[in-house]
Amino acid sequence: MRTLIVVATAPEIAPLDATLGERRDVDVLVTGVGMVATAAHCSRALAQKRYDFALNLGLCGSFDPTLTPGVVVHVVSDRLSELGAQDGTEFLAIESIPLPSDHVVQNANVPANAALAWLPRVNGITVNTVHGEERSIAEVLARCRPQVESMEGAAFMYVCRLAGVPYAQVRAVSNTVERRNRSNWKIPEAVDALAAAARAILQRT
Repeated sequence: MRTLIVVATAPEIAPLDATLGERRDVDVLVTGVGMVATAAHCSRALAQKRYDFALNLGLCGSFDPTLTPGVVVHVVSDRLSELGAQDGTEFLAIESIPLPSDHVVQNANVPANAALAWLPRVNGITVNTVHGEERSIAEVLARCRPQVESMEGAAFMYVCRLAGVPYAQVRAVSNTVERRNRSNWKIPEAVDALAAAARAILQRT
C-alpha cells in the first residue's frame, strides 16, 4: 500500500526520519505552513501519483482542557472557521450568508487501522491566524465548539476527499489555546508523541 505523509514543516516529523528511510512505499510531502500551500501541494501530489492512503501529521493547539500537551488526536471533522463577513463588530459566519460553501469536512470513511482507532477522535478548526486573545477564543468556542486548531488540516482533508484518497489527520497537542505564551508550549514532547503514534499507524499499513 502506497502512503503519502503530508506535513507543514520537516521538524514536525524529524524523529520519523529513520523509520521512513526504511519504507519505500511511503512518500513525504512538506507543504509549508497554511491552507493555500497545503491545498496546492497536496493537489499536485495526488494528481501525479496514485496513493492508497494519505496521512497528515502535525501539531495543534487545544481548546479542550482534557487534551493536554503531548496528547495525540485524530481529527475527524474540520472547519474553515474564518469564512464569513464582518458587519460592524459582528462576524457573520459563512453559513449565515446566502452563498454556497463547503466549509466543514467530515472524514466519513476512516481507514481501518488499529493504531488509528486508539486515538481520541476530535473536531477541529483550520485558521490563518491562531487564536491568542480571550475574546476571540470565547467567540470561536461558542460558534464552532472546536477541540483543536491547526493551520492546514481542513485543506488537507478537503483535497483528499476530492481526490477520493482514504486519509487521516493526526496531530499532537503542543499547547493550550490561550493568550500567547511560548513558555507553556511543549513542542519537543508533542513531536515525540506524534512520531510514536505515526510509527504505530505506519506499521499497520
